[in-house]
Amino acid sequence: MMCNWLLFCLAFGTSLTEARQGGLDPLAQGGLDPLVQGYEAGLANLAAAPDDEPYNYEIDYSNTDWEGISTPKCGLEIELMDVQKVSKPNQIRLSYTGDPTEMSLMWTTNGVSVGRDTWKELVVYGLVEGDLNYTAIAVYHQYTFPREAGMDPYKSGYIHEALLINLIPGRIHFYQIFSNGEESDVIQFVATPDHGSDTPLSFMHIGDVGIFGTSVMVTNDMIENTKKKQYHGVIHCGDISYANKYNASRPANAEQGVWDTWGKMVEPLGSKMPYMVVPGNHELDVYDSTNENNTIYTKRFTMPGNERYYSYGVGMVHFVAVSTDESIDPQSTQGVWLDRKLEYLNKHRDIWPWVVVFQHRPIYNSNKNHGNWSGTNNYTEIGYEMPVYEGWPHDYEATILRHNVDIVMSGHVHQYERTWPIRERNVFTKSYEDVKHPIYITCGHGGKNLYRYEWGTDNDAFIPEAPFSAARDNVNWGHCEYEFIDRKTVRHLMYKMGSSEPDEEILITKSRASSIAISILLPLSIFFANIMMS
Repeated sequence: MMCNWLLFCLAFGTSLTEARQGGLDPLAQGGLDPLVQGYEAGLANLAAAPDDEPYNYEIDYSNTDWEGISTPKCGLEIELMDVQKVSKPNQIRLSYTGDPTEMSLMWTTNGVSVGRDTWKELVVYGLVEGDLNYTAIAVYHQYTFPREAGMDPYKSGYIHEALLINLIPGRIHFYQIFSNGEESDVIQFVATPDHGSDTPLSFMHIGDVGIFGTSVMVTNDMIENTKKKQYHGVIHCGDISYANKYNASRPANAEQGVWDTWGKMVEPLGSKMPYMVVPGNHELDVYDSTNENNTIYTKRFTMPGNERYYSYGVGMVHFVAVSTDESIDPQSTQGVWLDRKLEYLNKHRDIWPWVVVFQHRPIYNSNKNHGNWSGTNNYTEIGYEMPVYEGWPHDYEATILRHNVDIVMSGHVHQYERTWPIRERNVFTKSYEDVKHPIYITCGHGGKNLYRYEWGTDNDAFIPEAPFSAARDNVNWGHCEYEFIDRKTVRHLMYKMGSSEPDEEILITKSRASSIAISILLPLSIFFANIMMS
């Protein structure tokens, strides 16, 4: 929700040193003062649970026996969190803004601080854990959403947004939230590496997650991996929470509590590194008024630009998000934007040698259930006319080929698939030497039912002959990762759910900015040998 709220944040970056000179110090010994009002006394404004008993919602990430899981079925959703009973800052998530000196931060509470001062909801941050000497003031909003007939409408918590500025690119920072008479832990994150920096980078890639038992297990795998190395972000390629109405596990209306539960589930990731999203059809579908129609996506996330399609740079990589549920032909707003953006990036490969596009629907996949995205759905809801989005896939592919995009990430198809470097459907190579075409990687096996079988049959959903497909898996849930090692080398990994070791490791190299090549890793010794020779 990157709009008017930035105009209100005139106090962003105010040093706590200045505040302390005026007698205001939220970290002072012996109690908290009006800057962080009411934090010592605390909870008078909080909404107590109806039975006045403590409410403690936790997700058991160690559980591997969730109800109903039977491949390819993901089973039932986990218990929903009641956001109106959670007073502490929750659903904490960072996101990139495109400026290496900034970071966006969101969180939710069931109330807000009260009192005469305007310094109410804030985050303190800095380079030293024990001296968080900068302050960012948050703005917040709530929304309601209809439930089934006879039920009270859903009322969201207070969704807060704050902007951290004056960060040192690439450096470790710390922050702590003071909100609703409560405080968060002190949390560590890494600021955006500066544009053009040669800092090695690691990212996670996920899609089609939800709040199923399988979703929790895949998320747990990702959390465990963060204990082994530093990551610079998560890229979620749409179909995020499945809160919208078209889900057999709930009644007809969208259930907004699913968003709260999903936000809580991914908090161990999003609170420590930017969690970047692009809308999928379950966020954007326009069927009828009980669906979300993109309205909730913009309330729940703070992404750059218009939040549906946008771009941001992280060190030597520039990411471009594309909305697949909108037209992208040369006459469309998105099509014009994408062409100009990629043209600019291709002229600045000295800064961003890697250009990566991420989106929801793939234009290359070999599963019968969705097919290659062509701008119109291959399934319909009775009584609703599906829109047609122009420019998919031909105008879109022509644009990314013209500007030498390196990798295209997607979700939507509930499986894992990696193509050979390819162009124009049938032109691809298996030699992997000085290849000049994009690689398409679908990571849509993040939690929802897998597309193991063709809809309505017991037949395998895979197209038998798919020569452009280098690897595919529709029987395992999991997630993907990318390690940008240097300006010519990136390693792609795919983890199956429950495994601490990658099932697939692919070394992607390019001899110049406009071309890429791939070497499939067999023993790890080959990987290290290639690095030493590069």
